Amino acid sequence: MTATLTTSAPILGTRQPSPTPGGVVGRCLRQIRFEVTDYVRHADTLVFTFGFPIIMLAIFTSAFASQGTIPNPSGVGAGLTVGAYYLPGMVAAGLLLSGVQNLAIDIAHEKSDGRLKRWGGTPMSPFVYFAGKIGQVLVTATTQTALLLVVAHFGLGIALPNTAQAWRTFAWVWLLGLTASCLLGIALSALPRSGRSASSVVLPITLVLQFISGVYLQFDGLPTWMQNIASIFPLKWMAQGMRAAFLPDGFQQLEVGQAWHLGQIAIALGVWLVVGLVLSRLTFRWIRRDA
Repeated sequence: MTATLTTSAPILGTRQPSPTPGGVVGRCLRQIRFEVTDYVRHADTLVFTFGFPIIMLAIFTSAFASQGTIPNPSGVGAGLTVGAYYLPGMVAAGLLLSGVQNLAIDIAHEKSDGRLKRWGGTPMSPFVYFAGKIGQVLVTATTQTALLLVVAHFGLGIALPNTAQAWRTFAWVWLLGLTASCLLGIALSALPRSGRSASSVVLPITLVLQFISGVYLQFDGLPTWMQNIASIFPLKWMAQGMRAAFLPDGFQQLEVGQAWHLGQIAIALGVWLVVGLVLSRLTFRWIRRDA
């Protein structure tokens, strides 16, 4: 934030951004720094966001180790361990947790405890506020993904992609998926009636999406109607894009249409990015209209 709060005293226990001058870029960078600093002060959120995908991957790897490997559908090359097969879905789920879940709950709390109302009385623009939130997610999601991959590779013995093309696919799916998730999280924050109800509103949505989008269950084994519902939402496409980056080409035979469909993934995530941008701009208010 770039100006001293004048409407009332700061909320106890809540740090406020420093009132330093600068252009738009400088204000955005300072807001990002403030958001990241404020985020790491909340140990419960930090542990859940960083630890949940790692814990779930470790559980899947250990629980199903006795089942051996998943054969390559093409019949060429070695199969995959259960952990290796589900790692792409865990990476995609981490993006959903970092973007949609965390931002929706966090912003709803800020509306409820009066922080947004106070900031709305300052020169801070919604653009700077959005930049701070998205920048914070970019920093934390990068750290989370890197930590997940390090643990998967060195702790669980899961091989990572070994070609430049695979890493390029990973990069654009990760960036596009995270940006869409951030904007959808901002838009979803308008749904809870209060900060107290935010978790009960947001958590079921993200949990159901994880189960029907190929994160915890093999997507080709789900009923067709469930696959069709999942295909409406971005997590299914994020998980599919990550599988395209991490899994051997033979495993595309397990996808709908027996192909990775990278073009469709890009279109679907791009559409959701635009939808999130429009909804976040239309629904965002410094205070609730019914407040």
